[in-house]
Amino acid sequence: MSRHPNYLPHGVIPAVLLPFNDDLSIDEKSFRSHLRDVAATDGLSAITINAHSTEVASCSFDEQRRVLDIAQDEIGERLPLVNGVWADGSIEAARIARMAAAGGASALLVFPPAPFTLGQSPDMALAHFKRIADATDLPIIVFQYPLATGQGYPRDTLLRLVDEVTAVRAIKDWSGNVPQHEMHIRLLQTRPRPVNVLTTHSAWLLSSLVLGCNGLLSGSGSVIPDLQAELFRAVQANDLAAARRVNDRIYPLARVFYADPWAAMHNRMKEGLVLLGRLPRAVVRPPLTKLKRDEIERIRAALVESGLLGAKASRDAA
Repeated sequence: MSRHPNYLPHGVIPAVLLPFNDDLSIDEKSFRSHLRDVAATDGLSAITINAHSTEVASCSFDEQRRVLDIAQDEIGERLPLVNGVWADGSIEAARIARMAAAGGASALLVFPPAPFTLGQSPDMALAHFKRIADATDLPIIVFQYPLATGQGYPRDTLLRLVDEVTAVRAIKDWSGNVPQHEMHIRLLQTRPRPVNVLTTHSAWLLSSLVLGCNGLLSGSGSVIPDLQAELFRAVQANDLAAARRVNDRIYPLARVFYADPWAAMHNRMKEGLVLLGRLPRAVVRPPLTKLKRDEIERIRAALVESGLLGAKASRDAA
């Protein structure tokens, strides 16, 4: 049962990383330390696990359950936990949802099934979400992908989801399209039963937040949760000057974290935490691969430019 039974997804929600040992097993000690580091940040609403940032595609069901157990043990009393539901089929998605509820998660982040890349109908999307909603009473965050992927939900499908699946209380918006993103904000957050828009446009976070999002859910929050919380507060206070100052520090990191290929974004964040002395190693599971030295040096330079790593410390470490 959730320790935060009345939680509704909103505000600043970092998605943490999952450290591995050299043999690719989960490095539980480093994971616990990472969780404590991120959760100590003022201004967070929750923490997300078992998502892209924790390389969930490479984690077994039992490993996902262990990730939830560790997070619950370390920070579950302090903050709600959002547990990702990554599955190609609805039956497995419902099983993961039940596991998350039994493990004390406070909300679910539901990824779109991979078969939707071949096309989807509104009835398919509804069947998927209804099966998950029937498995638990946890609030659901719909992960909205770009429409071009086939896994994003068109406007009419999205409206049917929020109308017919009352557990849907937020979307994680990765539409990648500014007019569509603004439409989500205006359409969903003003409904009689509001559905919060949590931006994950971390490469252009300030531009997204000023449109009026009620929160953000971001993997780069694993490295800069304090800057993201500060930016969100400034935007909420309509303090554009302060928001731009914070954004000037975020921008160098957004530039290197979200470079092509995007699949390496969380790999880069691990390297950033190693450079900052917050992780002992940056091991990723295949098909991800170790970054080359020149890219690690670009991350180091971005950390210096953002003010997170002193230039002298950077030279000494090199």
